[in-house]
Amino acid sequence: MQRNSDPSSLVNKIQHNFAIKQKKEKRMIFVVQLLILLSFLSLWEVAGRFKWVDVLLFSYPSKILKLLYMKLIDGSLLPHISTTLIETVIGFLLGTICGTLLAVIIWSSKILEKVLDPFLVVLNSMPKIALGPLFIVGLGPGYLSIIAMTLAITVIITTLVILNSFKEIDSNYIKVVRIFGASKSETFRKVILPASFPTIVSTLKVNVGLAWIGSIVGEFLVSQQGLGYLIIYGFQVFNFTLVMGSLFIIAFFATIMYQGVAYLEMRLNK
Repeated sequence: MQRNSDPSSLVNKIQHNFAIKQKKEKRMIFVVQLLILLSFLSLWEVAGRFKWVDVLLFSYPSKILKLLYMKLIDGSLLPHISTTLIETVIGFLLGTICGTLLAVIIWSSKILEKVLDPFLVVLNSMPKIALGPLFIVGLGPGYLSIIAMTLAITVIITTLVILNSFKEIDSNYIKVVRIFGASKSETFRKVILPASFPTIVSTLKVNVGLAWIGSIVGEFLVSQQGLGYLIIYGFQVFNFTLVMGSLFIIAFFATIMYQGVAYLEMRLNK
C-alpha cells in the first residue's frame, strides 16, 4: 500500500478540508438565521390576521409591505429614504474619519492624552440627544444639525476605542522596532496602524448602528423629510403601519451597511 508522504500535499489537503468545513458552517448559520427570520415574520403575520395582537398598534408584515409598495409606486417614499441614507452615510464616514484622526493626534502626544482623557470620558458619558437644541440653534433646523447629531454620537466612542487599540500594541515589539532605527511616525504607519485595523473595522460595525440612531434622532427633532420624520408623522396620525414600515426600511439598509463592513473586514483579514 502506497502512502502519500509529501508534506505540502498533506498541508493542502488539510487547508482544503478546513475551507470546506468553514463554508458548510457559514451556510448552516445563514440557513438558521433565515429560518429564525421567516418564523418570526410568519408568526407575526398569523398573529395579526387572527387578531391575536392589536393590529392597530403592531400591524402585520403583508399590510406593511402593501403600504410601502403603494408609497413606492406614488413616489412619496424614495425622497424620505434617500434623505435619511445620505445623512446616515455622511455621519458614519465623518464620525469614523474624525474619530480616527483624533485618536492619532491624541496618541502622538502623551501630554495631550493626559490633558484630554477626562474630557473624553465626560463627553462620552453625556447624553448626546441633549445637544440637539444646541445644534438646531447653532446650525439651523436642517441637514447640518442632523449630521452634527450623528457625528456627536459616533466620534467620541470611535476615538476612545481606536486610541485604546493603539495603546494595547505590545510595547516590547515597539521598542524593538525603535531600536532598529524607526521613527515615531514610521512605527505608527508600519506597526501600530496595521495592527489596529481589526479594531478599526470593529468600530465601523458599531458606527453603523450609531449613525442610524443619530440620523433618526436628528430627524425626530428638526426634519420635514426622512424615515425619522415618517416615524414621528405615523405616530401623530396613529398610523403604526407606517411606523413599522419605516423600521423595516431602516433594518434593511442597516443590514446592507453592516454586510458592507463585514465584507471589508473579510478582505482585510485575507
